[in-house]
Amino acid sequence: MIARVTTVAFQGIEAVPVDVQVMVAPGKVGMQIVGLADKAVIESRERVQAALHASGLSMPAKRVTVNLAPADLPKEGSHYDLPIALGLMTALGAIPHDALAGYVVLGELALDGATAPVAGALPAAIGANALGKGLICPHAVGAEAAWAGADIDILAPRSLIAIANHFRGVQVLSRPEPATHAAAGNLPDLADIKGQESARRALEVAAAGGHNLMMVGPPGAGKSMLAQRLPSILPKLSPRELLEVSMIASLAGEIAGGRLSDRRPFRAPHHSATMAALVGGGARVRPGEASLAHRGVLFLDELPEFSPQVLDSLRQPLESGECAIARANGRVTYPARFQLVAAMNPCRCGMAGEPGFRCARGPRCEADYRARISGPMLDRIDLSIDVPSVSAADLIGPARAEPSATVAARVARARAVQAERYEARGLDRVTTNALCPAAMIEEIAAPDAGGAALLREASDRLALSARAYHRVLRVSRTLADLDGSDTVKRIHLAEAISWRMAGERRAQAA
Repeated sequence: MIARVTTVAFQGIEAVPVDVQVMVAPGKVGMQIVGLADKAVIESRERVQAALHASGLSMPAKRVTVNLAPADLPKEGSHYDLPIALGLMTALGAIPHDALAGYVVLGELALDGATAPVAGALPAAIGANALGKGLICPHAVGAEAAWAGADIDILAPRSLIAIANHFRGVQVLSRPEPATHAAAGNLPDLADIKGQESARRALEVAAAGGHNLMMVGPPGAGKSMLAQRLPSILPKLSPRELLEVSMIASLAGEIAGGRLSDRRPFRAPHHSATMAALVGGGARVRPGEASLAHRGVLFLDELPEFSPQVLDSLRQPLESGECAIARANGRVTYPARFQLVAAMNPCRCGMAGEPGFRCARGPRCEADYRARISGPMLDRIDLSIDVPSVSAADLIGPARAEPSATVAARVARARAVQAERYEARGLDRVTTNALCPAAMIEEIAAPDAGGAALLREASDRLALSARAYHRVLRVSRTLADLDGSDTVKRIHLAEAISWRMAGERRAQAA
């Protein structure tokens, strides 16, 4: 007799259907798993046998063959335990033969028959819905899977016995409810920042338009403090963005207790991170920090301390909004539409340009340090600002800076204008000026006569690349949105160019 159970294999954030075929037939006693399974899947043989024994079912004195079809698709992970066990129980008659036909199954098993959480419950639920089926998953990830839709039939048993009793009519498993994290009320506030008015302004502009930002300043100037307060002025995730972000987090196993959060991701990897850690990869091709920061912020502190090859691996995701990881046995793509925020010291000593400081190596120290960042990488930075040391007067002064809530309100108004503009043009996937296509930004950010002359002169003097030219237009359009202006004026272009000039000077010095 052959029993069939549907499960999934993950390729990026896509859930590919896998047919688990279990056959019990006369022959040498044992259990074999075939179908290009990795070590974790092969080891499920021992977990399934122990779980069945703990649940009161003995393995038959026959040959058990488990085939995972299609056989040429790599199968990875421990989530094949539950579909194999339920297929075997169906073949043994412990579960009605047609009970599992309308479900996709995934989950890991403990030796006592309890279900254990696995990564990817949310993408699996979405994949099951696309197939017109329900989902059976461990109880620990049931709340996560419930976010896929209210009309999906989801069963989240705590054990093998619970699911068997449900299908035999002895007990009824209720559908899990989607859960959310409580709103974060303890985010770092911009009011904690003393001084640094120009940096606060740049942070607001970067948040309003989704622009990439680099801060250069000596140690202790507050660069990391500023970056950590960026999430407090960013708007919450929209329902569609929440689903995209949560699918990636689900595959990475980073959704605690099945609870989703509408706060934008903020990822800050250490500068020792490898290329696979940053853009994704590894033996099982997991999403990297760039993908985990999707629709949020990727903060790279001490930027020149990252390996130059690792930094340059971000150039393609910054342009395309996705990480394409190619391997000999396949190609996996993860979304990576993130906002890059970087911080660095002006030189290895950290104090270049500070009054009263003189480096023993002279200007070469600064040039060598900045040369670790490639020109094409710097070309993708929209705003580049100097963050000087904070004076004692700023630290002692009693005046309290503007809080995050006030700044966040202005950012939300500017983003609402942008979303409405691009939706009216049929670009509902574009929500900020930073994502606007080059051809369209020339139309919506067309400057007045004075601004056009300034832009032409600046382009010639700074030798702006085509990418830099369009990024200046995007920043100027964001400045106009913050001012509530329908047109981009000379003052907006002047401010955008001034931030670009700081980056161009550093590139020339390097």
